[in-house]
Amino acid sequence: MSLFKQGVVIGKFFPPHTGHRHLIATASEQCAGLAVVVLGSRFENISLADRVKWLAAEFEESNVTVIGMPDDCPVDYASRAIWKAHNEVLRLALKLKGITAVDAVFSSEEYGATLAEDFGAAHVMVDHARAAYPVSSTLCRDDLSAAWRNIIKPARQDLAVRIIVVGAESTGTTTLARALTGHYRGRYPELVDVPEFGRQFTYDKFAELQARKPDAVLSDMVWTAEDFALIGERQNQMENEAAARCPLVIADTDVITTSLFERVYIGEQSYGSYHAVDRLPHRDLYLITDHDGVPFEDDGWRDAEHPRAEMTEWFKEELTAAGHSWILVSGTPQERIAAATGIIDLIIAQRNSFTSPPWATRTVLTGA
Repeated sequence: MSLFKQGVVIGKFFPPHTGHRHLIATASEQCAGLAVVVLGSRFENISLADRVKWLAAEFEESNVTVIGMPDDCPVDYASRAIWKAHNEVLRLALKLKGITAVDAVFSSEEYGATLAEDFGAAHVMVDHARAAYPVSSTLCRDDLSAAWRNIIKPARQDLAVRIIVVGAESTGTTTLARALTGHYRGRYPELVDVPEFGRQFTYDKFAELQARKPDAVLSDMVWTAEDFALIGERQNQMENEAAARCPLVIADTDVITTSLFERVYIGEQSYGSYHAVDRLPHRDLYLITDHDGVPFEDDGWRDAEHPRAEMTEWFKEELTAAGHSWILVSGTPQERIAAATGIIDLIIAQRNSFTSPPWATRTVLTGA
């Protein structure tokens, strides 16, 4: 039986981390219903909607209700007038969800006791010393890479910088993706390769065909919509697994390329990969490898009949229509790397820069 009928946890969750998860999970176990109110300021550069989405995903199918509420009121713990302003924001956030009475306020901060008293509720302090999870949002914002595994997984999926390398056959996509991965691995030891799954799938599919028909050639392979559905889902999965490990993802192709080859091999009427396209993770930048000046190399698996210029144009059209940011990388391998790293470094710096209002306090952990 629950100790409390209605509990409340409040916070900025900027960003949400394992300590927050521990606080919410602990409160959830003691309450019939738990409201988690995310108070977001316009001066914070992670959107309120994203923080709500991440926490809701983390506690899906539980007794936790996540509520987002804008709160641009300054913080001054010594001012009763400021306390009242914050309390009214919180009260209205709860009221609009049908919550008019609070039995317990759960927090890891001293202010929780005052908040609980104002709402006529019990205060339950959870891991005030941060002994169970020695992490804070301050530490996460100070060094996102070092704190990566402490950020809840749904947030990692969106906070990771994702660079996707695409291009027509034999235009240097794999070469560029591998070079970029090598370039950044010194800074990100957890950075992993995200190869083109469709290529390995092709190897395996052809090996199965030859096991049945030893004299088979590549043109004997029959492709199905189910093949491309599997390739697309696995390509997304590999990319998301990489994002869970590291705040930088460099992928050699993605499911948009899968959909292109589905059109080529089956025709416009086939839509096996399109469910995976609908589930495409967020993108920061596409790098399209230029065919111009790159000789075609037949490795025995490529189809020389595919017009590379047409495919390059297709990528530009599809990415533009979908609203994605892309850059055409041309020239020598050194010129391609220089162009790519120049913009990637800026994207990383932007992602690692967090803005807070001037009244925001820094959480300093004991011993930190």
